[in-house]
Amino acid sequence: MAALAVVVREQKSLFQQKIYMEEKLTGKIQVYTGGGKGKTTAALGLSIRAISQGLNVKIVYFDKGGDFYGERKILDFLVKNNYPISYQATGLPRFNPTTQKFRFGVTDGDKEEGERGLKIVKEIFASPEKTAILILDEINPALNLGIVKLSEVLAILRSKPEKMELILTGRNAHKEVIALADLVTEMKPVKHYFDQGLSARKGIEY
Repeated sequence: MAALAVVVREQKSLFQQKIYMEEKLTGKIQVYTGGGKGKTTAALGLSIRAISQGLNVKIVYFDKGGDFYGERKILDFLVKNNYPISYQATGLPRFNPTTQKFRFGVTDGDKEEGERGLKIVKEIFASPEKTAILILDEINPALNLGIVKLSEVLAILRSKPEKMELILTGRNAHKEVIALADLVTEMKPVKHYFDQGLSARKGIEY
């Protein structure tokens, strides 16, 4: 009887371990939103942690055209040195770092770039074994501005490969996106130096 009890305990332990591994390998949907600073920064921090553990990370930037985003220089370095991370940027330039001016409004070109971003996501979904974590940077405001359609974004969330972690960033996350998410973090602006008239700083904001 004692030997049987040991076998039962061992089988139970193996079963629990199997369940744990299945849960561990099930990708979740995370949303980083809110009016405070740090949403893209948080996603990039997670990506550094992930590639350090050997996980393959892909980033799709929405409505973020231009080559002045500082983090892309280090991303290029990581790609060049064969780290498991890559990115694709979509969107027409909005911010001019020289004049510190931002372009508002949505053009047909912006919408075409949004569609291109969604197409890239679908292509990544088609080979899920190649990606552990997919970051859709600034897709929330792209949705809020009408650059991408709600129906298409919800379809992407619902068709996410089971083991892939999906991270959506940007303010004004849609309530239906929040409803489908497993984790939602809202960055709240308690105090910001922009209110004192400080402009965006190279290496800090971009």
